Amino acid sequence: MHIDFLLTSLIVIMTPGTGALFTIATGLARGKPGAVVAAFGCTMGIVPHMLAAMAGLAFVLAANPALFHLLKLIGALYLVYMAMLMWKGRTQMQSADIPERTARQTIVHAVLINLLNPKLSIFFLALLPQAIQPNDPDTMVKMMENSLVFMLMTFIVFTLYGLIAAQLRTKIMTNNQFMIKIKTTFALSFLFLGIRLATT
Repeated sequence: MHIDFLLTSLIVIMTPGTGALFTIATGLARGKPGAVVAAFGCTMGIVPHMLAAMAGLAFVLAANPALFHLLKLIGALYLVYMAMLMWKGRTQMQSADIPERTARQTIVHAVLINLLNPKLSIFFLALLPQAIQPNDPDTMVKMMENSLVFMLMTFIVFTLYGLIAAQLRTKIMTNNQFMIKIKTTFALSFLFLGIRLATT
């Protein structure tokens, strides 16, 4: 497993996006069981994006290795773009009110949140090329392994977010200075990893 892929994946997963915020809000509203259910649903919402990205990358690899490297550059530029967005929005607070839902309804809603999030497909297109080579005969196997690792990391991180939120109900979403520091760290990390991917 390529260390750059693991590091970039961790940064992407830990960035407070819609899925993470939904899991945190569910943890705040429903406690630990609700947080775990929400994390599972958000993880399942990754599957369609993962399959679409794998199919697209496989086609590109078969058609034109040079285009594959261009795709890596586009992915790097997107990471830099995400760094800019994170930097601009680091002083903005976000919250969500979670109405009463059954476990099944929570899973469905969580799946839809990630399923309808086009950024995930771009994330996979940016992440998967970091750990594979165009001439590798086991490209599809490695992409599948990396994708499953990404999903496992997502479930673990989101679950931790939700459990912490359930434990510290009043501090996570209301501590503005803490959120600013976290988002600033994420922004700088995106910038570093984007530059590194573009120059590797």
